[in-house]
Amino acid sequence: MFNFTQTPAVHGAKVVAATAPVRSLEEIRLRRRRLQALTMQVVPPMLGVLMFLFGWQMLANFRPDLPGPGATWDSAVELFAHPFYVNGPNDMGIGWNILHSLGRVGLGFGLAALVGIPLGFLIGRSAFASGMLTPIMGILRPVSPLAWLPIGLLVFQKAGPASIWVIFISSIWPMILNTAAGVRQVPQDYLNVARVLNLSEWKILTTILFPAVLPYLLTGVRLAIGVAWLVIVAAEMLTGGTGIGFWVWDEWNNLDVAHIIIAIFIVGFIGLLLEQGLVLLARRFQY
Repeated sequence: MFNFTQTPAVHGAKVVAATAPVRSLEEIRLRRRRLQALTMQVVPPMLGVLMFLFGWQMLANFRPDLPGPGATWDSAVELFAHPFYVNGPNDMGIGWNILHSLGRVGLGFGLAALVGIPLGFLIGRSAFASGMLTPIMGILRPVSPLAWLPIGLLVFQKAGPASIWVIFISSIWPMILNTAAGVRQVPQDYLNVARVLNLSEWKILTTILFPAVLPYLLTGVRLAIGVAWLVIVAAEMLTGGTGIGFWVWDEWNNLDVAHIIIAIFIVGFIGLLLEQGLVLLARRFQY
């Protein structure tokens, strides 16, 4: 009687004792995988940055007129200590120059989106419009963005609007082409059902085309913002006035190479932020 009642308890203790090491092994393996994943996320970028800094310093050792990482960092600390000073129309802090460039990019990019996205839908939906506009786009799209700058200066007579015009004409093509390609990829069965249901063109656009085209559209927007940010630097170098491009050219005239290197990092960092912001926006709409 006594042995019969104690047997299940002893058996249960053996089961617990057997499963405990298994759970501990699984936890150890899980922690190891997490540590490996964290290591792969942290170590390679750090090694890449260290190799870049080492190569930069080695090059600076051979060229004394090229500032190394330490000297550039000291110059950046001094530069960003007062980023919003104004000593005249052509002598402003780096903060004001960045804001002026972002403002021009925002205006030119926004106008390109207002024109390019509807035009992409029109080209994708209408074979007549596609046949009429495709040859014109084929001729104008490969033109260098800076080739449009003299036209902008001639028409607008001012450097600021001319820069916005260059951004507009350069960033409109990715939005048109990607939107039109997305419209063409919509299954014909969807459009046939819309005709059977006698849906209006606006209803087809909002309920069928736009959700299907959205990934293509956002890809075009991402490409366009990259082009716009690249173009503004070159345009401002030529037009002068204010902006990060003009600031780079002005620092070159002052032979301040450290400031030029700082501007390169600023342009790259802001471009990365703009692109990553649009990536997050695309994920938000897609899921």
